Amino acid sequence: MTNRRRLSPEESRSAALQAARALLIESGPQSVTLKAVAGRIGRTHANLLHHFGSASGLQKALAEHLAWTVCETIKDAVRASRVGLGTPREVVDLAFDAFDKEGAGALAGWMLLTGNEDALDPIVEAIHALVDEIAPEEASHGRISEMRVHEETLTLVLLALGDALMGAALAKSLNLPRSAVRDRAERMLTASVEEGTHAG
Repeated sequence: MTNRRRLSPEESRSAALQAARALLIESGPQSVTLKAVAGRIGRTHANLLHHFGSASGLQKALAEHLAWTVCETIKDAVRASRVGLGTPREVVDLAFDAFDKEGAGALAGWMLLTGNEDALDPIVEAIHALVDEIAPEEASHGRISEMRVHEETLTLVLLALGDALMGAALAKSLNLPRSAVRDRAERMLTASVEEGTHAG
């Protein structure tokens, strides 16, 4: 029998979330189970049950982990864009990739379909916190109003979520390039930045 290093509760939880994220990206949300995650990190089902309470608890914790990680990245991109080191397209790509390539859209959809009604709470809370922090900064720099930041964040997130869930199929059926929705979101953000620049 091999000796396993004893992990602190924080380390064990973090390892489980990293494994869950890898499973989500590799095999989709249905693969994020307590058994699969436990097997991947060499822990027991009971150990994960202790940390997350249930499979839906694990999925909710994963949604929260993804949301906060992505929002921190988007926040950095917005601030870089403000000082000329980034572009609106980078902000768009980060948001769309979070819901598509990182699996947040599929995870949210899966959790809602399986009866986890509060599935979107962690994502909504993280985005709300992001906007509450970014909106006053954008307004104070004369870029756009706080209400405009709220409206554009809502639009960007809904575009990214919808694109992750059915963008490829819909774009193909409408004979549009796969990037059409990202392009539209980029134009929206670029127009806001230019409008704020001219207003200032």
